[in-house]
Amino acid sequence: MSAPLSVYLVEDQPRLQAQIIKLLSVMEGVEVVGCASTGEEAVEALPGVAPRVALLDLELPGIDGLEVLTQVRPALPETVFLILTTFDDEEKVYEAIQRGASGYLVKRIAPQRLESAIHEAAEGGVVIEGRIARRFWNYFQSVQGHPPQLDTRGLSEVEIEVLEYLARGLSNAEVGEIMAIDRRRVRTHLGHIYAKLEVSSHVEAVVAALRLGIVSL
Repeated sequence: MSAPLSVYLVEDQPRLQAQIIKLLSVMEGVEVVGCASTGEEAVEALPGVAPRVALLDLELPGIDGLEVLTQVRPALPETVFLILTTFDDEEKVYEAIQRGASGYLVKRIAPQRLESAIHEAAEGGVVIEGRIARRFWNYFQSVQGHPPQLDTRGLSEVEIEVLEYLARGLSNAEVGEIMAIDRRRVRTHLGHIYAKLEVSSHVEAVVAALRLGIVSL
């Protein structure tokens, strides 16, 4: 049996914090390893805990969730950050993901959806709450470029194919299944893609590829 996913919660509202911890505690394959009520607490604690998944509120007393991401993300390359907040606009989504978040969930999310989102993100997927996904993908389309001369930045045909699947919102596991390769190979391709496009996440890679006209929606 595989080890449970360690989850750390950053949420400043005591009642909601308790509710979310209660939900997490009964989820299969999930272990709560700590929580923080302020951005400063999170910045101090997260590097030492190094959870697999961190659920992070954006509206926090003191430094906000975006600043928490900026400060701790470089020290936690294996941690998946999921934003859990009341913000529901695509600009906030994109800003959070630019700073290293792997997904964006609106508070009061159904318990089953939260559970699946945690596992999906841990497996390499990008999780966007349904109510804002359409607007977010519309934002993607707004940055889509049509340069006069295609610049692939040295990406191979296979790497471009991986990017095309990412642009459709598929997870690493789903990409591997379609391309008949294992997830480790998908991660290897992603590493090459990130280096060539000078980015650090799925979403940044897709946005860069859209702007360069390498992929389209």
